[in-house]
Amino acid sequence: MKQQLQLEFADVKRIAAAAEAHAQSKGWAVTIAIVDAGGHLLSLQRLDGASPSSALFAPAKAHTAALGRRESKVYEDMINGGRQSFLSVPGMHGLLEGGVPILVDGQCVGAVGVSGVKSSEDAEIAKAGIAAL
Repeated sequence: MKQQLQLEFADVKRIAAAAEAHAQSKGWAVTIAIVDAGGHLLSLQRLDGASPSSALFAPAKAHTAALGRRESKVYEDMINGGRQSFLSVPGMHGLLEGGVPILVDGQCVGAVGVSGVKSSEDAEIAKAGIAAL
């Protein structure tokens, strides 16, 4: 049997705090979602001024990154490159940049999804949160 690492709630709080601090330092109103390796929501923060729709997009981006075990930008790039059929993949709804997997010792233990600013800035916030681990 293989042992699998899991995020603990203390890890989730540390990631969320670092991502929030990064977003606030830039003056960005975003929603930050953190999911486990199965894409299940562990934390959702909608910062003041963030669009209501960002509360839907951020968890979707995180879910996609966790299940795919790679950044959601990979899927956006595939679709933009002409692979339109990827839009029909079941369960994958956050096919935009801003979802980043949390990798520990080569294992995906979850993901962070951010929505509310430019997609590259969303990803920047997610990576800042993950760096707190």
